[in-house]
Amino acid sequence: MPNTQLREFCEDTYRRLRRVCADIEAFLNSTTLAQLVEEAGGDREEYEEYFRLYLSDLRHLLVNCENACERLGIVLRRAKFNPEFAEETLYKVYHNCVDLFYYPKGEVYAEDGRYSYTGHDAILFRKPVPERLKRLTLSLSKTFEYLRDELQYYETDYVTKKRMRSTS
Repeated sequence: MPNTQLREFCEDTYRRLRRVCADIEAFLNSTTLAQLVEEAGGDREEYEEYFRLYLSDLRHLLVNCENACERLGIVLRRAKFNPEFAEETLYKVYHNCVDLFYYPKGEVYAEDGRYSYTGHDAILFRKPVPERLKRLTLSLSKTFEYLRDELQYYETDYVTKKRMRSTS
């Protein structure tokens, strides 16, 4: 990929991740565990553990996305654009942000790719969630779906290039 396209893609990824960070941060700043449990109804203990895991996953995702934004900011602010550093950073975005979204540690939701072909949301929640948490997660899934599609190239190409450099 030419350096101008790579730079533009870094800028686009940076903008999208900043939006993700803002959305997650706004949600976390305005939501408590007690509110989520109350909104869900049902068995209090069961939902409390579920939402504790959910909020923990969101906090981890926020931290990883903020770190990725910092690295992308460094990539974009350097006087001389460094394509190797940019590719490494995009590779890390894929593994530290996209993968973390689709494979949350608490396994509070999962992706069923079959739904994406039917026009339905591909995120399946393990338990019913309040509407605002559902909206946030589905909104994030659209951003991460785009990033996953665009960054898959770096996921494989970066590793291949690194292997080639280490064998030569």
